[in-house]
Amino acid sequence: MEKKKVFVAGHRGLVGTATVQALKNRPDYEVVTRTRTELDLEDRAATRHFFLEHRPDYVVMCAAKVGGILANSNFPVDFLHNNLRIQLNVFDAAHEAGIDRMIFLGSSCIYPRDCPQPIKEEYLLTGPLEATNRPYALAKIAGVESCWAFNRQYGTRYLAAMPTNMYGPGDNYHPEHSHVLPALIRRFHEAKIKGDPEVVVWGSGTPRREFMYSSDLGEAILFLLELPEERFAELTRAEVTPLINIGVGEDVTIREVAERVKATVGYEGELKLDATKPDGTPRKLMDVSRLLTLGWKPRTPLDIGLKNAYSDFLQRHA
Repeated sequence: MEKKKVFVAGHRGLVGTATVQALKNRPDYEVVTRTRTELDLEDRAATRHFFLEHRPDYVVMCAAKVGGILANSNFPVDFLHNNLRIQLNVFDAAHEAGIDRMIFLGSSCIYPRDCPQPIKEEYLLTGPLEATNRPYALAKIAGVESCWAFNRQYGTRYLAAMPTNMYGPGDNYHPEHSHVLPALIRRFHEAKIKGDPEVVVWGSGTPRREFMYSSDLGEAILFLLELPEERFAELTRAEVTPLINIGVGEDVTIREVAERVKATVGYEGELKLDATKPDGTPRKLMDVSRLLTLGWKPRTPLDIGLKNAYSDFLQRHA
């Protein structure tokens, strides 16, 4: 049996790492990757040349500029323009190379700040976005629209998958530019090593967040990629927005996850909340019934995932 060639764009990130691992566990795929040094997806000519030369069967589009509240607040132009350039280049090159099955990875921040919970796919564009990450969210919404536009105009099968908050091996633990959970792991670990009496966490601690272990996302992407032709075609038919949520279907407060990270790290000082700092969106819980109905479900409980993530942090950063 001839192997299917899958190009994973952004393979070094958290989502890309998990996707590559899931694909490499299967003998029927040839995984194609390129570092940014080897292929800058913001370079339109280079991206086009790569796709026309290698012509992968499938594309998993994980490449993006990502970050937490602080990074989004400080670099709005980067989060909007860099992501738009990457997306436009990849979509155009994939279409020109004749690739008709692609999974585009977005983010749950595409949904309105105050939409009903849990968040259904049809809530897209029904209200204002959270201001702190609006540039990034708008870029990702443009990616969803690109999937739909190509499917309508050219008959492609491009599917936009919206994962919830991710964590796990390969995460970004930058002290200023990381997401909440890896930031907490680093902060509690450093406080433990230094013997600091307290750790201050931004916000009131009341917002609720859903956290998904990265290997579960990798398996979900593989599951979607392997859907039979008729099932994948149903998700990407021209009459509907080709959008599907990926998550675990349950959430915890920021205070609760901070307490769990504190326990996982073994920090014995005090946890304090700084309510003068922004909370972000009050709640983001994904409705994953569409994916569950297809036959997939997550496997990693939060406490197990946190232990694995902290072990990864110790190996790579401590």
